[in-house]
Amino acid sequence: MTRGPVIAIDGPAGSGKSTLARGLSERLGLPYVNTGAMYRALTRAALLSGVDVADGGSLARLARRLEFAIGGEQPGTLLLHGAEPGPGLSSEEVEASVSRASAHPEVRAVMCELQRSLGRDGAVMEGRDIGGVVFPHAEVKLFLMASAQVRASRRVRERGGGEQVPEELAARDMKDAAVNPFVPSEDAVVIDTTAKGIQEVLDEALAVVRQKLGGDQ
Repeated sequence: MTRGPVIAIDGPAGSGKSTLARGLSERLGLPYVNTGAMYRALTRAALLSGVDVADGGSLARLARRLEFAIGGEQPGTLLLHGAEPGPGLSSEEVEASVSRASAHPEVRAVMCELQRSLGRDGAVMEGRDIGGVVFPHAEVKLFLMASAQVRASRRVRERGGGEQVPEELAARDMKDAAVNPFVPSEDAVVIDTTAKGIQEVLDEALAVVRQKLGGDQ
């Protein structure tokens, strides 16, 4: 099988990474890999099995026991133990612990290895440090950004919540930035999604893909 391109999408929570990644996946016929879901799956597994999220070594060993794959209907998406991850990945308990779980270098090393394996034949992969660490030679690198107010409102629409969401998002930003600063790769194309609709962002991203890859994507 001919290897397809890797489209790396980075950016902070609520910037529109998942929405864009799903759109590009469908348009380009490439598997969609949500790396944030992988860290959430690990965090949930740790909480269910009693593994301390502060114990990086134990978390790394647990990560190696998680069976991630690409499957489902074409073009394919992330599967965990043969099934799509359920809504439990977005629980309050997982949300409160995922930043701590993902901060351990040994955990990130294991997850990076798994993510490279998932994207080896081409994929649209989104998360943090995708273009800088996981696939530094990705054919296309996109970095999404948006105002804090807009990102918070998107999180409310997606997952519910109330007035505390902006504060929770700011706290999440601080935790994430401590591990991977919000700085795009030098060769990434930055797209500000603050005042743009879903189709507008998708069209802009597709224009970048055409420029980088050529053809009629």
